[in-house]
Amino acid sequence: MQKGTGKIWDLIIIGSGPIGLACAIAAKKNGLDYLILEKGCLVNSLYHYPVNMTFFSTSERLEIGGIPFVSNSAKPTRNEALEYYRRVAVSASLNIKLFEEVLSVKEIAVQSLQIKTVKDHYQSKNIIVATGFYGLPFLLNIPGEDLPKVTHYYNDPHFYAFQKVIVVGANNSAVDAALETWRKGADVTMVIRESDIGERVKYWVRPDIINRIKEGSIKVFTQSQLLEIRESEVVIKTPEANVSLANDSVIAATGYQPDLAFLASMGIQLSADTSKKPYYNAATHESNISGIYLAGVICGGMDTHSLFIENSREHAEKIIDHIVSNLH
Repeated sequence: MQKGTGKIWDLIIIGSGPIGLACAIAAKKNGLDYLILEKGCLVNSLYHYPVNMTFFSTSERLEIGGIPFVSNSAKPTRNEALEYYRRVAVSASLNIKLFEEVLSVKEIAVQSLQIKTVKDHYQSKNIIVATGFYGLPFLLNIPGEDLPKVTHYYNDPHFYAFQKVIVVGANNSAVDAALETWRKGADVTMVIRESDIGERVKYWVRPDIINRIKEGSIKVFTQSQLLEIRESEVVIKTPEANVSLANDSVIAATGYQPDLAFLASMGIQLSADTSKKPYYNAATHESNISGIYLAGVICGGMDTHSLFIENSREHAEKIIDHIVSNLH
């Protein structure tokens, strides 16, 4: 599409994650003129998962659009999921623009929304926001967090072989990072605010990390937190005293949050409590702004443990049914 054309889309979907793709499939089946805009690669959030990650869910619970997801084992891996959703996009011939981040959405008239991206601008009668929550990490907000040796997006364990690694966090991402880097030869120390490993850790992984800690293979500071990150060491606040440790790399697996500022910039109302849950009609998933819909885990606000792919797939049909009824 050339800049400045007067085309008005029936629907623009922001985000090409599994739920965004499910919305596109439903839109296409209903004859809607739609477009997906994605700031990164296809299923960008899944792409940034650790390379060895295994899902909690079984493959059939991750299926969208009635397209079967065949996995080599009961619980699929990240790589299998990437392959599956790519095949879904290809087989359904979905209309997607990748690496085109949406900068703003503005209501310019009834059933007329203006979308500005890093590359172009668009006009649409309806918008679905399906941006997930993996885009913004929770920051430690401590000195040294901006050093090159610090990452909030752990990827491949081989990189950390023979390094002194600090892993911050006590849940799935932190535990996976600690175990995988240790198995590649890293000297691993975990720093967690809690008194124990998180209860949400995958049931087949939790005994592993607990046993590695008990035997001393992986060290841990509980009820502790990082105070400062330096070039060759870190400072840890423990219940007894501050401790300095030699360090090569820090994996801050502190979790992620939805881009609520983006929602607020559109005029979408957020709850006053700590959940910051965006307003939407549970039957239609339309927000307080006419024509703007919310789909997937973004609907939970800061409560990122309430919605997943398997219990968000139904959002697509609800939204598209409502859009179709309004357009006709």
